[in-house]
Amino acid sequence: MSIVHLTEQEEARYAELQQFALECARDGETATLESMVAAGLPVNLADERGNTLLMLAAYRGREETARMLLARGAEVDRRNDHGQTPLGGVAFKGDLPLVEALLEGGAAVDADNGGGRTPLMYAAMFGHRSVVNRLLEVGADPHAKTFFGLSAPRLARLTGAVRGIFARGPG
Repeated sequence: MSIVHLTEQEEARYAELQQFALECARDGETATLESMVAAGLPVNLADERGNTLLMLAAYRGREETARMLLARGAEVDRRNDHGQTPLGGVAFKGDLPLVEALLEGGAAVDADNGGGRTPLMYAAMFGHRSVVNRLLEVGADPHAKTFFGLSAPRLARLTGAVRGIFARGPG
């Protein structure tokens, strides 16, 4: 294997292309981003905070872009520097179509998104009933607890965000 040495100018241009790709993910410019990935841009490219193209597209509600990245092999559970997964981000936002896309892509429904917080906890805490229901349907554990001992039902009760969705009980 030969080592390729880039000039400073080539390195600067590649850094510009990476920034452009990150912007395409945020803005949902699927066709442009797909052509860049097809040409060799890493599908798991991440920004300075560890947010991958998939995380950026998903968090911004860009379902078509997220689905394309998943089809191209993006790591569905790749965490950013805060330990958050794309599913945790979209559960926080309450974006059911993107929850579906990530679940179809194999996202871990009970992934720890930092401090023991799961996607279900985010959805419950912020009142996203349809996302809570869907996550429960696919096996999310309502009894999982944060490092502080809080479960999704307890977070829902504390915030008052989702009433009556969880049966009273432990948590």
